[in-house]
Amino acid sequence: MRVTVYSSVWCPDCLEAKRFLDKHNIPYKNIDIETTPGAAEEVLKHTGKRAVPQFVIDGEWVQPYRAGEGFLHEEMARRLGIEKPLRKI
Repeated sequence: MRVTVYSSVWCPDCLEAKRFLDKHNIPYKNIDIETTPGAAEEVLKHTGKRAVPQFVIDGEWVQPYRAGEGFLHEEMARRLGIEKPLRKI
């Protein structure tokens, strides 16, 4: 499985998403939309919005959080094949 995370350093949901992946030993490539030329436009092109974090899992774009709800621990655990999701760290 290949996972890419589009994120920014100022985004608390991005930090939570990366902590989740790290806690479950899911390797990923991080793309900072602030420092990577064209990254913000790539997110907009594929999602229709300027929202991070965004995951790309084996080529499929997935928004791993909901505004007002935060990171979707259970849903992302199922999608990534994690048996028992761990809550916030």
